Amino acid sequence: MGYRLLADLVVAIHSAYVAFVLIGQILILVGLWRGWGWVRNWWFRVAHLVAILIVALEAVFNVACPLTTWEQRLRERAGEAVSRGTFIGDLLHNLIFIDAPPWAFTAGYVTFALVVVATFVFAPPRRRGA
Repeated sequence: MGYRLLADLVVAIHSAYVAFVLIGQILILVGLWRGWGWVRNWWFRVAHLVAILIVALEAVFNVACPLTTWEQRLRERAGEAVSRGTFIGDLLHNLIFIDAPPWAFTAGYVTFALVVVATFVFAPPRRRGA
């Protein structure tokens, strides 16, 4: 499998991670409002909380995202510009990366993490059988 395809695969995984965090929170809020029991699933909620905490802590401590680093290295090995890939790779890349100062990302990630934590505390997940 070529490095270019592997880089695109990493971008796809990265996009799925972002979608899990964003869409997951939307579904949790809508589900709480609508009374959907599955949004209180313990494993889903813990995985969701951990996912955004990882992102927020990386931003606060200025740690590069491993998926971004991995994609960049694979693109370099493929002999292409770091920001260029296949059509789908570029599309997914452009969905999750925007031009903004680093402080804006840190503020956004931490704020979103606080919303997720607040949701976790005020509408806690339930363990099966508890």
